[in-house]
Amino acid sequence: MLEEKRPRSGPGGDVVHVAELELRARIGVSDHERAEAQRLTVSLTLWPATQFGDLQDEIEDAVDYAKVVQEVQALAIRRVDRLLETLAEAMALHLLATFPITRVRVELRKFVLADARYAAVMILRESTTNP
Repeated sequence: MLEEKRPRSGPGGDVVHVAELELRARIGVSDHERAEAQRLTVSLTLWPATQFGDLQDEIEDAVDYAKVVQEVQALAIRRVDRLLETLAEAMALHLLATFPITRVRVELRKFVLADARYAAVMILRESTTNP
C-alpha cells in the first residue's frame, strides 16, 4: 500500500485565523488624530509553514496564536503612523519575520467615518525565504 505524500511546508489549505482583534494605536493623517491612541481592529490569516497534519499535537511546532496577538498589540501601540496601509504592512512583515508562516493576510479597520461602519485596508504578503 502506498503512503499518501503530503507537503511538509508551504502554503496549503491550513490556516490560523484571528478575527477582529482590538488594538489601540496612534494613527491618522492629522496631528490631532495621532495625539491619542484610537481603537482599531485587525483580522489576521496566517498560513503555517507546517501543515496541521504534521504537528503531532505539539504546540512547539504550531503557530502560537496567543503570541501572535501579543506581538501585533505591542507593535500597534509603539508605532505612530499616518496611514493604515503603513501599519498593515509593518504588521505583515513583522509576523513573517517572527513566526513560522509562509503567508499572512492582514485586514486593518479604523472607525472614523461618520457615515460608514469602518474604513479598512487588506494586504496579503508572502515570505521570501523558507521558514
